Amino acid sequence: MLEDAKLLDEDYEEGGTKTWASKVTVDGLTYATNLFWQPLQNVEDPISDVSEASEGILEGADLFCIKQGKAPQFGICVSQQGYKSGELVGAITVASALEGQSSFVAVFKVDTGWWYICVRNDIILSDGDMVFLNEEDAKSQFMSMLAVPDWGKKIAPAEWNVEGTEEIDLSTLMKRGSRGKLQKIKALRGTKLLVVVSISAIVALWLLFTIIDSILLAPPKRPLVAPIKPKVVQPVKKIPEIKPWEKLTDAKTLMVKCYENIAAVSQILPPGWDIGEVTCDKSGIKTAWKRHVGRIVWMNEALDKSGIKFSSRSVTDDGNSISVVAPVGEIPNVSVAPTLSVGDLKVTLNDLFQAIAQPVAISDYSFTSPQNTLYRSVKFKFSSVNNPIVWKDLLTKFSGLEIIMIKYNKDSERWDYEGAIYAL
Repeated sequence: MLEDAKLLDEDYEEGGTKTWASKVTVDGLTYATNLFWQPLQNVEDPISDVSEASEGILEGADLFCIKQGKAPQFGICVSQQGYKSGELVGAITVASALEGQSSFVAVFKVDTGWWYICVRNDIILSDGDMVFLNEEDAKSQFMSMLAVPDWGKKIAPAEWNVEGTEEIDLSTLMKRGSRGKLQKIKALRGTKLLVVVSISAIVALWLLFTIIDSILLAPPKRPLVAPIKPKVVQPVKKIPEIKPWEKLTDAKTLMVKCYENIAAVSQILPPGWDIGEVTCDKSGIKTAWKRHVGRIVWMNEALDKSGIKFSSRSVTDDGNSISVVAPVGEIPNVSVAPTLSVGDLKVTLNDLFQAIAQPVAISDYSFTSPQNTLYRSVKFKFSSVNNPIVWKDLLTKFSGLEIIMIKYNKDSERWDYEGAIYAL
């Protein structure tokens, strides 16, 4: 189940081929899909939330729409990817048509592919509005979400033969739903437009008065006196702040490297020596062996022949214990912005781990940067018999993930994981 679960899908295949479509057509009407959805915090002035998201989470977004209801949201997209102002928004129509269902997951066969829609507690998930060009991708995404319990409705094509699902006619469903349209983010409207017009009128009157005053009421000209050249003070350049998620150690690569290095170190078992816990993080691999019988030269010979380049070795004075440190290998840095708030992230994490019957400890964490910016994250810890390769694809689906530490105990054959996920 862990290897098959997928919470998010990449937008492009390795070769750069687009794997999704930006719209569907139902009964002659075209609907925009694959929008990036976020909770709407400022209902009175939604433009502030939308503008902030277009400049940060989805940089370059220039179109948006608003979903009303119990949990207001806004969706944003980039017109260069095939979207147009005034275009109908499909997810709003489907969500409003199924208004009685606060949580549902669905896949509809459409003209451009397979449309996956996922709504949890009246909220369209950030990746819950996707049209896959490949049927297997859509089915894999749908099946992974079935691991999450308590869906009010599960909708899928009848030919998939998925137990517990039903097929619903999309044409009939779209006729019941409300209409929402894409709008330009930068367009001024309502009270904001009135304010701009008022300010412009005031500025025009001031300019007119200034011209009249300078021409008709100007005092007699005085002899010119060369002014003293003012001292120019260079403004202090403000160094842009690097957000913590803009330089994260790539979690997927780190988990693979940790697994490979821990497996290699755990095989070093000379006669009479027992290995302790092996710890791995971005700084390296650390472990120690204790002697019961045998000699220290046997341990050193085993380390020399292991093929591992240790950065340090340390032997206790009595010669009965030896500890080592080895580099984990080259790991790239990535920039992965968070997509969920602290509350939504905790609900999603708890729900996921409950679905696979895996105990987990979750806690809030926050810190203030030197520029007085508050950053929030959700830390997690859990112990499992499954190695990092099994957990890799599941954990790295969370945007803004940082793996803090992985530990392995050879005696119990258990893995301890500790990490953090940055939040909005």
